[in-house]
Amino acid sequence: MKTKILKTEQEYNEAIERIYELIHSSENAIEPDTAEGEELELLSLLVELYEKEHYPIEAPNPIEAIKFRMEQMNLKQTDVAPLFGGETRVSEVLHGRRPLSLKMITLLHRYLGIPLESLVAGDDKIKLEPEKRKKLLKVPSISDYLRKNDEIALA
Repeated sequence: MKTKILKTEQEYNEAIERIYELIHSSENAIEPDTAEGEELELLSLLVELYEKEHYPIEAPNPIEAIKFRMEQMNLKQTDVAPLFGGETRVSEVLHGRRPLSLKMITLLHRYLGIPLESLVAGDDKIKLEPEKRKKLLKVPSISDYLRKNDEIALA
């Protein structure tokens, strides 16, 4: 297989098949500094790039991230109540009746290891007013940054 940037689903599938062939071609591990090792590494990077572009994984909703970590750690609401400021607050947050505070986000990250990106991403309620957004997007460095990194803010 000719190694190049993957642009189509067919090229992506061919790269996946080649990776499978390489992995299963011998009973011994593939050494990194061999031709097969180099090909495997390069194909893996190309597949990863294609998947990031065509199959992005979005950060979970903050509430779902908290519930998932609680399930992973076999925790009850009473167990995490100190992180929220009490049992009533836990219930309010987990049922969407109260937003997460900065203190809650910090403590959930510190004590449960929930990624900050998961705790602050996904809040569709937070929007910039149209006039302020328009003014902000007139600043070249901000609009360039958003164009490269955040299509949602430009929409």
